[in-house]
Amino acid sequence: MASRKSSARQALRDGRRGALWGCVLGLTWLFSGPPVLAGEPSPEPFVIVVHPRNPIESTGGEFLADAFLKKTTRWGSGETIQPVDLHPGSPVRKVFSETVLKRSISAVRRYWQQRIFSGRDLPPPELASEQAVIDYVVRNPGAVGYVSGAAQVGGAKVVRLR
Repeated sequence: MASRKSSARQALRDGRRGALWGCVLGLTWLFSGPPVLAGEPSPEPFVIVVHPRNPIESTGGEFLADAFLKKTTRWGSGETIQPVDLHPGSPVRKVFSETVLKRSISAVRRYWQQRIFSGRDLPPPELASEQAVIDYVVRNPGAVGYVSGAAQVGGAKVVRLR
């Protein structure tokens, strides 16, 4: 009898432990997305998106940095470049700024404060969501933006970063 009670208690503890691990895994999935299976490539931290009629297929990081800092203002086709940023709290913006612009978000903001104060230019618009960036890019022929690699880009064109 004692052994049956002991095994019943053990089964109850094991069941609770299993339920706890199920909750942990469920919360992990909820906050970080589905797990990547072995052999399946993980999405890029960000992708560059342009208007679908933009003829470029790839761009260099230096050209892109100059476009976002408005040091370069025209595409090769002559179209005015219209960069668009995600909001400053976006983790995608943080990676983009550090990777492409080679600056932190706060350093980029200081750069723009100096440009505004000297009357030289205004920063790119900051949009609240990846979908807003995609919508902006699709509506504006000279637009360029970035979204997470897992984003659904809709009608925007993804450009390879060299």
